[in-house]
Amino acid sequence: QVQLVESGGGLVQAGGSLRLSCVASGTILSSNTMGWYRQAPGKQRTLVATLTRDGTTNYADSVKGRFSISRDNAKNTVYLQMNSLKPEDTAVYYCARRLDGTSLILGSWGQGTQVTVSS
Repeated sequence: QVQLVESGGGLVQAGGSLRLSCVASGTILSSNTMGWYRQAPGKQRTLVATLTRDGTTNYADSVKGRFSISRDNAKNTVYLQMNSLKPEDTAVYYCARRLDGTSLILGSWGQGTQVTVSS
């Protein structure tokens, strides 16, 4: 069974930082493109960042220059470093494995981790 568990969310003041973690069991995260997604209250889920097997990263325009996706293969963990946080970053954040060249994910969504940014 593949399980991805997100953690690291919390309440932070605007301008602050958080690091989210996504720990995998039952799969090797470096074998797939990984993505971080978020869903704000009353909004649809959107893609935030991706990381390919060869280390290529891509970011949504709304977070470019502020967020950074990375992984630690030894820990089978993917991270999302979030700096200069804004209230509009408030959302539940999810990680998922992606199929290369598509917007499809493998598996199902987990519980995510809540990020709340106060002004």
